[in-house]
Amino acid sequence: MKCVHLVQGAPLVIAFSLLTIATTAAIAKPFTYVNARFGTSCTFPDEIFSDRLPEPENGDGQQWSAPDGASLTCWGNYNIDSDTPKGFVADEKANTGPGYKITYSKTGKNWAVVSGIKGDKVFNERRLFGKDGVIRTVWIEYPSSRKAKYDPLTGAIAASLRGP
Repeated sequence: MKCVHLVQGAPLVIAFSLLTIATTAAIAKPFTYVNARFGTSCTFPDEIFSDRLPEPENGDGQQWSAPDGASLTCWGNYNIDSDTPKGFVADEKANTGPGYKITYSKTGKNWAVVSGIKGDKVFNERRLFGKDGVIRTVWIEYPSSRKAKYDPLTGAIAASLRGP
């Protein structure tokens, strides 16, 4: 009975996320991207992320950019290293690259979220670790000066990440 309740509640969570995107971005309808190769999907305001970049030859995902320097990338890849949510976060926290700093992280049974600073940009990354051996990711990056615009969007976009 509890599982049925969670399944029935899932459309409500998705609807709320989409409403948040639509309300925050003041747009008529959000866009949902679905990757044919891995089944990765995410929903975002394509009026903001309006420039669709060429798809990579291997068909693993797609990237969009915004005129103000923000970008969104949604992709899938095989989990060839048997990575886990906690392992991913630990690796990201250990990254000592110049200008790279994790300011937030959280993990669940099959997901992880990290956000932080990369140079003069803010980033948010969410990963789903699928039972099918695929990691599905959404990465959002934007200039620090645009936090007021993008911070309200990132949670709903990250929450929209799905896989089969």
